[in-house]
Amino acid sequence: MRAAFFTEYQGPIEIQKLDDPTPTNGGVVITVGATGLCRSDWHGWMGHDSDVQLPHVPGHEFAGTIAAVGKDIKRWKVGDRVTVPFVSGCGHCPECHSGNHQVCDHQFQPGFTHWGSFAQYVAIDYADTNLVRLPDEMDFATAASLGCRFATSFRGVIDQGKVSAGQIVAVHGCGGVGLSAIMIAAAAGARVIAVDIDDAKLDFARELGAIDTINATGTDDIPAAIKDISHGGAHVSIDALGSAITSFNSVSSLRKRGKHIQIGLMTGDHAHASIPMDRVVAHELEILGSHGMQAFRYDAMIDMITTGKLAPQKLIYDRVTLAEGATALMNMDSFATTGVSVIDRF
Repeated sequence: MRAAFFTEYQGPIEIQKLDDPTPTNGGVVITVGATGLCRSDWHGWMGHDSDVQLPHVPGHEFAGTIAAVGKDIKRWKVGDRVTVPFVSGCGHCPECHSGNHQVCDHQFQPGFTHWGSFAQYVAIDYADTNLVRLPDEMDFATAASLGCRFATSFRGVIDQGKVSAGQIVAVHGCGGVGLSAIMIAAAAGARVIAVDIDDAKLDFARELGAIDTINATGTDDIPAAIKDISHGGAHVSIDALGSAITSFNSVSSLRKRGKHIQIGLMTGDHAHASIPMDRVVAHELEILGSHGMQAFRYDAMIDMITTGKLAPQKLIYDRVTLAEGATALMNMDSFATTGVSVIDRF
């Protein structure tokens, strides 16, 4: 198979011919129809993620068609159109038995713990537990865009934040995660305040449902600005970027008994960022994370897509080749794009 392959962190990502994968007894091999470019893959290439072992094939947001199945597979067959959460549960540990596959004790993560989807084929373990069937009308590029950013935002907004109509939601960072969260919160009936440093991204945020926007480069005190706009603070505030500043601002912009949702990855110097814990105690704030979403919860998200309440395809701004995607991945630290790029030619 053709695959994007690197042998050293921060080294060149090259397109090479590698052996085709074979399924484990409980796994499948999927012909990749499309795969998204995500900043999480950039973190893996940089060496920020200890799960990524060299040599490596990145890619964790994908959709495609089953090409081969293991002998123990019961629910799937060759030819089925599927996607998979980027965190896949083993199905046997206590977390999986409680329904929380997204924090499985033995999780399988294509593109991190195993080779990923920047390739013509990708092997997936625990397939009966983790595969998600796609509607015939959903194209692979749209389905691939759900795998990490959109699904994690859906869980963050709907399952963790429990956002409801009339609430005020602040979203800090308007990359793929933030734009997804804005669309989902708006669909839930919330009034969304978007924060970013790029006017083009803020304009796009308004197109997706944000009612108010704040350019952080021209605002000295983001929490104060949000409290002024919202007359007291956000009911739910989301750090969609993952930095010490945005996480602190997110918590600080909440009204009493509000919820902070951390979706953006906190790595390197930001991994142990400070939190205004005095405010957390005094105002009874909640601090929650969102790390992927279980396969069985995809049905609720897909229902909102097929009925037109959500339109993740609007987030796709570019479709590229595998070689173009490998180059783009190495440059993701520039934050130069608005929306989501998808590889759909291998």
